[in-house]
Order: sequence, then C-alpha cells, then structure tokens
Amino acid sequence: MPLIGYARISTEDQTALPQVLELRSAGCVEIVEEQASGGSRTRPVLARVLDQLRVGDTLVVVRIDRLARSLSHLLEIIERLEAKGAFFRSLMDPIDTSSPQGKFTLQVLGAAAEFERALIQERTKAGLASARTKGRVGGNPGLRARDPAALRKVRLAREDGYIERLNKTAQDWVPHVRRLRPDMAWEDVLRIVNGPLPRERQWTQSRLLRAVNAYVRDGFLPENVLGRAGRRETDDRLPAIVAAIKGADPDITLWAICTRLEAMRERTPRGRTSWQPSSVKMLIERAEKLGLLSALR
Repeated sequence: MPLIGYARISTEDQTALPQVLELRSAGCVEIVEEQASGGSRTRPVLARVLDQLRVGDTLVVVRIDRLARSLSHLLEIIERLEAKGAFFRSLMDPIDTSSPQGKFTLQVLGAAAEFERALIQERTKAGLASARTKGRVGGNPGLRARDPAALRKVRLAREDGYIERLNKTAQDWVPHVRRLRPDMAWEDVLRIVNGPLPRERQWTQSRLLRAVNAYVRDGFLPENVLGRAGRRETDDRLPAIVAAIKGADPDITLWAICTRLEAMRERTPRGRTSWQPSSVKMLIERAEKLGLLSALR
C-alpha cells in the first residue's frame, strides 16, 4: 500500500529536511512539503493531498503536531481518510489506523474529545444560568438593539467567512466557469464541474450560482459569466461538453473522457449509457470542426 508523506514547517527559517529523511526511511513513495502555521486549517497542500489519496493509501507524518494542533482537527482529518478507505500513521506516536492497536488509540482519543466537549457545554450552561440569575444577558448589545453598525459588522464577517470557504474549493469550479460561461448553459456547466468530484463535494446549481455571484461581486470573475447562454443546436451539445472536458485537461485520454461522461450520466449519440473511445473521438473531431476546442484554449 502506497505511503504518502506529509512534512510541514511553520516559517521560512525552518527546514523540512529532517522530516523528509525520516519519512523516506519509513518507506514513503511520495513526500509533499508545506510551509504553514499548525493552527491554520487552511492548508492548500494538505487539502490537495487529502483529495488525491485513494483506497489503501496511508498518509504518514513524523509527529501528530505536523498534521494538526488540536484533537478535533486530527479526528476530522482521520474521518476524511476513513471515508476514502485510506489510513493514517504517525511515526513518533502510537497511531496507525491500519492496525487494531492504532484504531483503539484513535477510539480513546475520540472518547476523550467527546468528554471534553461535554464538559465545556456543561460549564457554558452553568455560566449562562449564573449570569441570568444576576440579571446579565449574553450576546451583543448592538445586535439586540438592532444597531445598523453592529448589524453591518456581522454581515461583513459572515460574507468574509463565506468567501474564505469558497476559496478552499475555487480550483474545482472557477476555471470551468471562466472558460465555459456564458457560452454553455448552467446545467451543463454544473455537470462538468461535478464530473471529477466525489459525491460529498459535488455542487447544486443554486450553490454554484450563489458562489459565482459572490466572486463576480468581489471582482474574482468577470460579469459576463452571468450573461444569458445562447441557444445551442441539439447536435452541438455533446461536442461542446466533450470539448469542455478536453479543454480543461488537454492530455486526458479517450477512456478517461468516457468515464467522465458516464459519471455525468450523458448518453451516447445513439442513446446508450456506455461510452466507447470511438464515440468520443468522433465528438472531438466534430468539436474541432465547429471551432469549439480552439474557443476554449
């Protein structure tokens, strides 16, 4: 089973070489490095590694603190790995989720985290009850009074949080929207966006439109992507979809395009559900004649 190493340093003054050497000694076939704060959950390299792991892969770190600084974050990452059928191993800590002992340790950590959350909730409830008996009411006074400045501050904070969440997934949808809109209908853009994504990360059309509107408002996308899509001849629809897939990845194979179209539940020109490379090749040739591929480059 492939071992994928992850090495993290916090500042440019540090070096990841000691971690890399230990990971290499442990048999990691691939090692990725990242400079980021351990307290930050927004780490692009780690996010990419987690997305690319496959069934049977093992994510390896030298120490737990190289991956996460809090128990909740660690458990969150391990849950993502388990959902993909992958494992986690820390060289310096007794955690290896591919072994019974490692799973037991993880269960103990999970129970400890749940107990800690319960204690915090009880203390919070007790503190609020004590405050109420003394005539104090929690919350923001400005919000309770419906103060416009306070309301605006909360709204901006929510918008900033939403944009920050969108930025973590921008690589999944922004390039497609930029290339395909407004030439292609939103329904087809959505299917192309969702094609390579696992089910838990797929978009609905309303969510995608909200995200695009937010990016247009902040200047990350041009306004024309929100324009009305022109009418497309029925015979041109499949060539346009195949051109969009190939335009996003010029080196993609015919078989890979077949797999993508089947995942999108697109039927062949003859109405079949199973695609063959010959059908895809024919659509690519038609797309080239229509100038669809050159328009997407």
